[in-house]
Amino acid sequence: MLARQVGRNDLAIEYISQALRLKPDYAEAHYNLANALLRQGKLTEAVASYQQTLHLKPDYAGAHNNLASAFRRQGKLTEAVASYQEALRLKPDYAEAHSNLGVALAAQGRLTEAVASYQQALRLKPDYAEAHCNLGLALVDQGKLTEAVASYQQALRLKPDYAEAHINLAHVWFLWGDFERAWPEYEWRWKLRGLSSPSFCQPLWDGSSLQGQTILLFAEQGLGDTLQFIRYAPLVQQHGATVIVQCQGPLLRLLATCAGIDRLVLAGTALPPFDVQAPLLSLPRIFRSTLATIPANIPYLCADPELRAHWQQQLSGVRGFKVGIAWQGNPEHKRDRWRSVPLLAFEPLAGVLGVRLVSLQKGPGREQLPDLANRLGVLDLADRLEDFADTAAVMRSLDLVITVDTAVAHLAGALGIPVWVALSLFPDWRWLLEREDSPWYPSMRLFRQSAWGDWAGVFERLTEALRQQVEATRGMTKAGNDATNQERNY
Repeated sequence: MLARQVGRNDLAIEYISQALRLKPDYAEAHYNLANALLRQGKLTEAVASYQQTLHLKPDYAGAHNNLASAFRRQGKLTEAVASYQEALRLKPDYAEAHSNLGVALAAQGRLTEAVASYQQALRLKPDYAEAHCNLGLALVDQGKLTEAVASYQQALRLKPDYAEAHINLAHVWFLWGDFERAWPEYEWRWKLRGLSSPSFCQPLWDGSSLQGQTILLFAEQGLGDTLQFIRYAPLVQQHGATVIVQCQGPLLRLLATCAGIDRLVLAGTALPPFDVQAPLLSLPRIFRSTLATIPANIPYLCADPELRAHWQQQLSGVRGFKVGIAWQGNPEHKRDRWRSVPLLAFEPLAGVLGVRLVSLQKGPGREQLPDLANRLGVLDLADRLEDFADTAAVMRSLDLVITVDTAVAHLAGALGIPVWVALSLFPDWRWLLEREDSPWYPSMRLFRQSAWGDWAGVFERLTEALRQQVEATRGMTKAGNDATNQERNY
């Protein structure tokens, strides 16, 4: 496997395929081919090769383990669990399979079983850094954050450059609001698999004066991250810089309304000259942001006046208390299954007298609308929303936004629009713990699960809060009309 050793996975596949043409019943070659395909992300082909391996050699525990990993990456968790268990039946002391089984069980929400699997892996292999890190993740989901920190720290004692453990530790410190320790640790994200570090020759900005210089700020993660951290652009400009921002296409028109930006550049296109650079999510570390010093000069984004007038006219005939909704995040997000909900979860909100739901959902999740739009009375605007500039303008014609943890939440918060966010028991790091408000967005209200997976309870509280809000709005409208009539009578 010299080709693999020198980083030529494509050559390895070619050589193995040649070997199999000469000897089709060579189980080890099928296994090596499957591993190479798995590294390339060719999951369907990898599964077929692992299955061929097992057809030839049914008691191959390593092939069962790796087949399970391919199933897990396909989202086939039931099949993954079964394959890991078969690997362990064949080889009970297989520490890696115990840890991998824990990952699949955790993804199914079977946290107690996942913890038991990790602990068994560690009994067999106490210096298994990856199992310590995986155990930490499961402990976080169980709410045992102190124990999780201990697991991450043990992983780092065994493997000091273990980027995943550093990042997971940062996430716990973020949840606790310990930004002073979290932001420096978060810089380990550039060592994570799948996140390529920037290849700029220009230096990373260190927070010093930028007088007479040009700085590039660039989006590095999802749309919501860009919306959240673009707030730092005016602070950067105050250091004397000309500020260039490289961002995703759907945000280009919207970010033109953000102060502190001299030039916007579409991600993937040629960049103009610049002197220094900084990723958007490194700016809080550079500015040493704490809970008390988060820049919250809201709104820092605005709806274009012409678009706003257009959408006000478009929605002028929609009666009632208008609530924009979004229920599905990016399905590629590794924790999306815990943050997104079915559209049907919003049905109790639709039942509140006087409420009209307006879908702000684009992309994945919209396929649920045809069967439920009439039942829930949802107005679907997605086909008419070109990008987030349109979404921002629509939001300005709504009374409230209710969403799960998606970019829609960040957009509403950045615009200063009232927004309620439904969160899992232990959500993404930026939402902290327990509190119902967000220091990032003053107009935001958080509705958290009280038990793991209890979305029904979240939407019961959302529904009651919405009912009270509608009644209060109706009361204020009536009071205003009465006052107007009294003035006329007078």
